[in-house]
Amino acid sequence: MRDRHSLQISIIDYDSGNLRSVAKALEKYGVDPITTSDSDIILKSDAVILPGVGSAPSAMQALSNRNLIEPIKQYIALGKPFFGICLGLQLLFNKTDEGDSDCLGVISGNVRQLSSGLKVPHMGWNSIDIKKTHPILEGIPSGEFFYFVHSYFVVPQESGDITATTDYGEVFCSIYPKRII
Repeated sequence: MRDRHSLQISIIDYDSGNLRSVAKALEKYGVDPITTSDSDIILKSDAVILPGVGSAPSAMQALSNRNLIEPIKQYIALGKPFFGICLGLQLLFNKTDEGDSDCLGVISGNVRQLSSGLKVPHMGWNSIDIKKTHPILEGIPSGEFFYFVHSYFVVPQESGDITATTDYGEVFCSIYPKRII
């Protein structure tokens, strides 16, 4: 494997996301990412990140408008690392409650809205309960706190792959590394 400094890591730009925050986090670890909506660059990347903030229907429309839906699916089919953050993870599933919209359908399962009795969005620090080990959590103990801002959560069809959950009035999947995703 190549040194992380020479890896081509692309952040998908589809006008929905915290692109600069993701880029700065990578730069802190010596990675110089490319922010792009060019499908050729995405397909040639060593790893791809799909960040996201906002509405799933709008994000899917933006991906469609930029002709990125098929290239994302093609890239994932290549078996190279793909990382969906927040809405970016939600978009990988089949369908979302938000606007009863179809998503990319790369991961079997759906996206559900947090219960109506809860303050939404779930915003603030909350702990994770690690269900199984994974390299992404190396050095992070169960009970560690992460910052959350969301109104929806993923419900994978294959629940045995859930790596961590969080309790916010109901227990939901908070980390789901599926294969190389």
